Amino acid sequence: MKMACQEVRERLSAWLDRELPPQEHDGIAAHLEGCAVCRRELAQLRALEAALGKLAAPVPSRVAEKVVARLKERQEARGRRPGWQSLALAASLVLGIILGGSVARDFYPLTAENGTAEVAALQDFYDFPEGSLGTILASYQPDEGNGS
Repeated sequence: MKMACQEVRERLSAWLDRELPPQEHDGIAAHLEGCAVCRRELAQLRALEAALGKLAAPVPSRVAEKVVARLKERQEARGRRPGWQSLALAASLVLGIILGGSVARDFYPLTAENGTAEVAALQDFYDFPEGSLGTILASYQPDEGNGS
């Protein structure tokens, strides 16, 4: 595949970085063997890349210390919680448990028509898989002695 100089120059950076497909990479390599102008362009590009690689990136003074100090401040701020917030959280939990229990009692009464609490709870869930613990508990009859 014969390539024109303009086409090669547009892709030289990608060729240097090995970002091109193998066929295109080989085509540029073949062109560079026979074209002194494109080889000069490649040499300039390599020199520019080397010069840019030697540049030091300016870093503001004491950046590391400032970052560490800010992280410590945030961590300390998260660790402290005023006493009233802890008390409010505990009160909310207790209130939620009490209200949840009273609402659940209204939906699932503790006694069934026959007076046994276990059967009352299991009557709502009578569709148990065969041989499961639920089936055994639902069929339990304390008056029969159950094998004792």
